[in-house]
Amino acid sequence: MKFGIFEHMDYAGVPLRQQIEQRLQLIEAYDRLGFHAYHLAEHHGTPLGLAPSPGIFMAAVAQRTRRLRFGPLVYLLPLYHPLRLIEEICMLDHMSGGRYEVGVGKGVSPIEVGFFGIDPSQGQRQYVEALQVIRQGLTSDQLIHAGEFYRFDKVPMVLKPLQQPHPPLWYGVLNPETSVWAAANDVNLVTLLPAEATRAVTDRYRHEWAALGKPPEKLPLLGLIRHMVLAEDEASALRAAEHGYRLWRRNMEILWVQHGMVLPLPLPPEFEPLRDHGGAFAGTPAAARDYVAAQVEAAGVNYFVADVAFGDLTFDDAMRTADLLAREVMPAFADRA
Repeated sequence: MKFGIFEHMDYAGVPLRQQIEQRLQLIEAYDRLGFHAYHLAEHHGTPLGLAPSPGIFMAAVAQRTRRLRFGPLVYLLPLYHPLRLIEEICMLDHMSGGRYEVGVGKGVSPIEVGFFGIDPSQGQRQYVEALQVIRQGLTSDQLIHAGEFYRFDKVPMVLKPLQQPHPPLWYGVLNPETSVWAAANDVNLVTLLPAEATRAVTDRYRHEWAALGKPPEKLPLLGLIRHMVLAEDEASALRAAEHGYRLWRRNMEILWVQHGMVLPLPLPPEFEPLRDHGGAFAGTPAAARDYVAAQVEAAGVNYFVADVAFGDLTFDDAMRTADLLAREVMPAFADRA
């Protein structure tokens, strides 16, 4: 089983230059500590996302890591011209030595895509067509397409990705039906859903994978994201988590509140209720091993993704959690299928 890192890069109460540099130092640590991949969300016009151009940030990550895989989770495809994104993906794949991971989606917030003049009611259709174009462009010598949103007439595809046929694809999932498309296209999945709801997704994915005759040893990563804060004593971890979560939660809902809309995610205003229902963890490494084992078993995942830098958690808080995860939790799952 593999372990990864996810974050929103939300406002942490420090100058942006300092936050970016500290995040890059954390990512260097993830690389040293043996995490599989680093995933970064994309958000716009909100303190939830201070790296709204993930490709720029990923170019720095490529230069400051050696083994860690990384990528956006997700590129908001309706906001990108497919041709530019094809070229960006190819460049980043080569700059990283073939370590790039490409998350795709239409965007969960109609407010944010609306800032760019995108009609949210067309978002799903535009996303589907954009992904079709991008996959064709990454795997063809010419881009030929005539659709509702995009038209290309024999555009030369000079750049090719280093990973063939293209870098691994990722998708954030909320319902089991998505597993049908994902299994057919070898797409990795990740979710914030409760463990029991995640189990419906992973069971459906495995069923579809087997029905297509695909070998079980080639099964993509099926991941679960959880806020994690570790310390040598539970009280210290819980204090840090409560403080960090409170600001992260405020960053998460601020645009929705400003526009008189309800946040579409069932997130309690405080950390403890989320922890008590299994949606997050704060405590010691020994308790974390039990928590991860229970979540993995209940959700049926083969990839556990920790969010260790959220809200105004300090650099030292996040570094301590990453270090304890790598040294005292991850080795217990090294041989787990």
